[in-house]
Amino acid sequence: MDRFAKILSWILSPILIPTYAILLCMWLTPLTVLPTPIKWEVVAVCTILTCVVPALAILILYKLKVISAPGLNNRNERFIPYIITQACYLACAWYLFHIHAPRWMWMFMVGGACAAVLSTIVNIKWKISAHCAAMGGLLALTFRLCVDGLAVVTMWPIIVVVLLLTGALGTSRIWLNCHTFWQVMAGTANGFLWVYLLT
Repeated sequence: MDRFAKILSWILSPILIPTYAILLCMWLTPLTVLPTPIKWEVVAVCTILTCVVPALAILILYKLKVISAPGLNNRNERFIPYIITQACYLACAWYLFHIHAPRWMWMFMVGGACAAVLSTIVNIKWKISAHCAAMGGLLALTFRLCVDGLAVVTMWPIIVVVLLLTGALGTSRIWLNCHTFWQVMAGTANGFLWVYLLT
């Protein structure tokens, strides 16, 4: 169970969730009519901004011994990585805005940045789950695509899958003693509400 929980925590890492979200946006909405090279270019740029850059920054911080582990399980070591992540989310939002992506698409990134800001503030006193905040944001996006009629496919099966993954991730974080039940719930609500209200 430990191994499964760790693998799921890496697969559903907060720095990977935005890439999954962009993939959903590019292939499950009217944006799917765009030429495939353009879609992959958007995915690649967003992945670099929200995954590669934060991952490299965390690795550098780890090598410099600013943080003790890349997983950021120590609450007191999260401030700098969180600030970097927020900047990367906003940079991605600006990129999407600059290429004239739909408002709801770049506002997803703004919502993610807002959730990260709140996580940073709360983290000063309490260890809220960033993993679950990211998954909560992804779940909110799937709901929005469905509710606003933005999807070109039936969204309910996808919503169910994302919901189950959110529950599995939260359970994994609790199992690994990274968070308590309420830290997981608060993280999920944080990500969900920001993205749902802003997207």
